[in-house]
Amino acid sequence: MRSLWILLLMLPVVASSQTPVDQDEDLKVGLVLSGGGAKGMAHIGALKIIEEAGIRIDYIGGTSMGAIVGALYASGYSAAQLDSLFRSNDFSVLIQDQLPRTAKPFYEKEAAARYALSLPFNNFKVSIPAALSGGQNIYNELVEALYHVKDVSDFNELPIPFFCIATDVETGEEIMLDQGYLPEAIMASGTFPSLFMPAEVDGRILIDGGVLNNYPVDRVRAMGAELIIGVDVQHGLRGREELNSATEVLLQINNYRTVGQMEEKALKTDLYIKPDMDRFSVIDFEALDSIVAEGDRAARDNWEALKIVAERQKSQPGRPRIPKAVDSLTINRLIIRGNSTYSRGFIKGKLRFDLSEKIAFADLQQGIINLAATENFSTIRYKLVSNGLGEDLILHLQENPIQSYIRFGLHYDDLYKTAGLVNYTKKKLLADDDLASLDLILGDHIRYKAQYFVDKGSYWSFGINSRYNSFDEEINYSLIQQNFNTRQNSDVNAINLDVTDLTNQIYVQTVLKEEFAFSLGLEHKLLKYSTRTLSQLPDQGGPSIPEDSGERTYFENSNYFSAFGKLTLDSYDNAYFPTRGLYFDGDFHLYLFSSDFNNNFAEFSVGKARMGAAFPLFSKLSLNLETEGGFKLGVSDVTSLDFVLGGFGAQMINNFEPFLGYDFLSLSGNSYVKAYGRLDWEFARKNHLLFSLNYANVEDDIFRTGEWFTTPDYSGYGIGYGWDSFFGPVQVSYSWSPEGGNDFLFFSIGYWF
Repeated sequence: MRSLWILLLMLPVVASSQTPVDQDEDLKVGLVLSGGGAKGMAHIGALKIIEEAGIRIDYIGGTSMGAIVGALYASGYSAAQLDSLFRSNDFSVLIQDQLPRTAKPFYEKEAAARYALSLPFNNFKVSIPAALSGGQNIYNELVEALYHVKDVSDFNELPIPFFCIATDVETGEEIMLDQGYLPEAIMASGTFPSLFMPAEVDGRILIDGGVLNNYPVDRVRAMGAELIIGVDVQHGLRGREELNSATEVLLQINNYRTVGQMEEKALKTDLYIKPDMDRFSVIDFEALDSIVAEGDRAARDNWEALKIVAERQKSQPGRPRIPKAVDSLTINRLIIRGNSTYSRGFIKGKLRFDLSEKIAFADLQQGIINLAATENFSTIRYKLVSNGLGEDLILHLQENPIQSYIRFGLHYDDLYKTAGLVNYTKKKLLADDDLASLDLILGDHIRYKAQYFVDKGSYWSFGINSRYNSFDEEINYSLIQQNFNTRQNSDVNAINLDVTDLTNQIYVQTVLKEEFAFSLGLEHKLLKYSTRTLSQLPDQGGPSIPEDSGERTYFENSNYFSAFGKLTLDSYDNAYFPTRGLYFDGDFHLYLFSSDFNNNFAEFSVGKARMGAAFPLFSKLSLNLETEGGFKLGVSDVTSLDFVLGGFGAQMINNFEPFLGYDFLSLSGNSYVKAYGRLDWEFARKNHLLFSLNYANVEDDIFRTGEWFTTPDYSGYGIGYGWDSFFGPVQVSYSWSPEGGNDFLFFSIGYWF
């Protein structure tokens, strides 16, 4: 009732400091919307009641979330349309800038599935990121939502005149933004420190306006408002038990100033609406229903006062029609600003659309996401401006000053055992647009992986890879006898096989629409298969193979030189637990030369392909289906690069392939076909129950004999549990095979590398 009595007293003369208002004149109403993060969604509920009362809003001023809601309303959206807009977006995802895996360059996809922790590392100093998010996803949504007013640079010319407040972080000055590009202005107003990167607007570095003025009532009055309606979603100072995050602590520090100011500002507000926000935090976006309802309730408590305001207005509110969501546009000019390190070709290649051709708006957003996914830019702000024939796309890029990273990973599995990874990644090592990376893996088996890649976008890129890999595994001796010229020994049923692989590649690559990668290159491979088991046993006669001073028996110790081609498509949404997307990986190697350790080399080729799809069946239940196969062409007797199936894993080398129901390195042949299926039930967030099966035929020349199309000779079934943890997937898989009569329990902890 307080607001009603104040309003009744003030209607003849709105304020003693203002010019008296003639009862017969139209009443100009200003709206103030405070900042408050997720709590700002209460503004939507309050606006619904203000509209229902029949009030016409003439001026709007807001800060932070109040600026976002206020700008959308000032552009023509109704309260109901705002409600739908907010419900159609997951703000938790938007704030964290969780870019889809499909947008990442191929080397970044691999990195995201390999490292548990990544830290900036410049000048031999480890630091922490400057902010949780660059706000790119939110900015993309604002550009689309405000497309219908993209050419309005003076915010007084919006359907409802509007301004928002930001803070100059360098000078501590309060900045009123009433001109410019609307999405850029309101994004700057809401850049909460530590949560979002500071925004650069007209040469100023801006952060959240709530630092200085979270409720700009005086500025709305100065616009010409004769009566002020204010919606304040701020809360008071928190108790110690509620200060449970860095965001809340920073907000508490900022509130030392604003809590005291609000007593005076509330008195300057003619109709003060104060939703109860004490039980909500600034990041409670999942509580949308409750927060909007609280805004509705608080405004409805002032219903009589709102109706009196509506009666004092001579003209009824008229809302402009928001045009339908833009489906397509034509960009005929691309203007790039701020790129000193990364070339226009690189940037244009990531955008993946042609100028002067009609494209879907979604294609523009996908191009921006592709560019953001390179992690080469702290922020990407862009404007769409009409130029008569089409539109200009003006890109304002802020290059990421961090060009070096140190990354870490931990892993255990039944093949490689315990391993720890330390990675150093450096961008712009030798040239613009390049990236160098070195993995050093320590543990039961020392390994490394080095990469250098010059990314030219849609043009031909260039890369160099070097990899050293080793492991040992207890295998059936008959597999060795089948593939190599070994001595006969009745005392040997199994041996411990040591595998060592050193591979070096140089290649060129082009990428189509950030999905297909096509590579051509040359490869050197040093491949060693050896054991110490046979050298410790007496000779039983029969053919023999070279030994190393009586300590190690070698089955293979050759250098191979080949040319290769590779085509990859990877749109899986998750590397380990895909729920949607497509996958294709085709590889063809032509082996031209060899040092020929076993004196049996002749030119030959090996080709293989794997393809799959993942798709949801029901909520939280998805199906992943894959098929793969490989073959050898040529008359060479080399068996070292044959296909060998068995075991469980995600990072096999050469032509070793996982196969449920059999131990590692169990089934071999120079050709194979395999089918795989997995049901994935995410019974709790990031917790998966997995049901798997696979079938295969594997032996020599099955495509020539027709065996690839017969009933599968081998099958395996598995049930497992997976946890998509912050340090990588944790997987337990129990598998068995009816033919083999064996069962196996496999463990894997952390990302595979």
